[in-house]
Amino acid sequence: MNDGYVSVISEGRGEDLLFLHGYMSSKESFYYQLKFFSQYYKVTAPDILGFGKSSPLPRAYSVEDYSVWLDGFIKKSKLNRPRIIAHSFGARVVLKYLAERPNACSQLVITGGAGIVKPRSPQYIRRVKAYRRIKKIFPRFAEKHFGSAEYRALSPLMKESYKKIVNEDLSGCAEKIRCPALLVYGRDDTVTPACEEGETFNRLIKASRLTLCDGGHFCFSEHPDCFNKTVFAFFSGQ
Repeated sequence: MNDGYVSVISEGRGEDLLFLHGYMSSKESFYYQLKFFSQYYKVTAPDILGFGKSSPLPRAYSVEDYSVWLDGFIKKSKLNRPRIIAHSFGARVVLKYLAERPNACSQLVITGGAGIVKPRSPQYIRRVKAYRRIKKIFPRFAEKHFGSAEYRALSPLMKESYKKIVNEDLSGCAEKIRCPALLVYGRDDTVTPACEEGETFNRLIKASRLTLCDGGHFCFSEHPDCFNKTVFAFFSGQ
């Protein structure tokens, strides 16, 4: 929490509900959820450090660094065992955080959750080797033509952070989660498919259940009514 300014939306009253957005996203991605759940809870949605209107990263953060940041943010915000809704990259952070602090959350919702490192295909390995060879000779060409569009858009520091994040498998962290968890994945999600990440997390997190919603990786904003109804029922013990 000493690494910079954090932009936050805080609305409503009642028990705490914390939102953690995805990579290259912001707190505003939860617009429909903040509007709905603030009727029943005190909602808190930060721009995770390095994103949105919060300060840039001071160094290349790993998932562990973000977990420490989250711990500081929760303490400074005086959130009491909040319910947490985490999307994609936000799920990576909260999995690491809760694995080290099993009693810190009352209920967890993961949507489009990421954090499973799949076996590398021969094509992927060949492409990485080609990238490393070309980078030695033509670094600008390599940076422009290799990697995802998301990766190429990042600053050098954020690229270093990104590599630390996506190369860490969080399966072991998922196995340590003890709070009730709802896994919500979009039927058309090609970024974190339910048949891969969703089913894996469902198997690893003991007190979890997996449900599908219409839409893709941002199903919560594409079909907010369905998502909100499903999550509210979970929070209500239904």
